Amino acid sequence: MKKTDLLIGFFIGLVTTFIGSYLFLKTQTEYDLIEDFSILKSEGILGKVVALGAVLNIIIFFILLKKNKELMARGVVMATIILAITTMFL
Repeated sequence: MKKTDLLIGFFIGLVTTFIGSYLFLKTQTEYDLIEDFSILKSEGILGKVVALGAVLNIIIFFILLKKNKELMARGVVMATIILAITTMFL
């Protein structure tokens, strides 16, 4: 088992979630992810934005499975689980 593939998948999952959150905020709200981080946290919607951003991980997961990169897909799932646990506390 190559742990580097697992870590690459984990990193892909985190980056994809960040990109998804950024795209959601840019297209659907007047907030910006970097500058309005404290506003999103004080209004209690930061966890919801991160959860919506994690939806792109589903697409990445199936692309990795299609290319027979099971360990990378497992890393994406691991990143999604950790983000889900983190959003409970945000």
